[in-house]
Amino acid sequence: MTTAPTVSLSIARAAEASGLSAHTLRYYEQIGLIAPIDRHSGARRYSDADMRWLEFLVRLRATGMSMRDMQRYAQLLRKGNTAGSLAERQALLEEHAARLEAGMRAQRETLQYIRKKISLYDELRAVPKRA
Repeated sequence: MTTAPTVSLSIARAAEASGLSAHTLRYYEQIGLIAPIDRHSGARRYSDADMRWLEFLVRLRATGMSMRDMQRYAQLLRKGNTAGSLAERQALLEEHAARLEAGMRAQRETLQYIRKKISLYDELRAVPKRA
C-alpha cells in the first residue's frame, strides 16, 4: 500500500497557504505555538500536519482566542493524549466556544436593533410630506 506524499512547503509557501506572514510563522515557532519545524538544508519545511495545525491556529485566532490560551493548548497537545491533557484541551475549547456563542448572540441582538432602525427610516420616508 502506497501512502500519499506529505507536503513539504517552504516558509514562503506555508505563509501564503496559511494567510500568515513568514515573520508570524517564525514568531509562532519562537513562542511555542508551533513545534520546531523540520529543516532541510537549513530551511524550514512545513508538513501536512504542520499546515493542519496552522489552519487550526488561524481559526482560533480569528475567533478571538487569546495567545495565552493558544499557547496553553499547544503545550497540552505536546504532552500527548493523557487524560489530563485531553480534559484540559477540551475545557479550553468549550470555554472558547461559549465565548463565541455569547458574542454571536450579542451580534444578532445588535443586528436586530439595526434592522429596526432601518425599518424606521423606511417608514419615515414612506410618509408623504405635507406642504
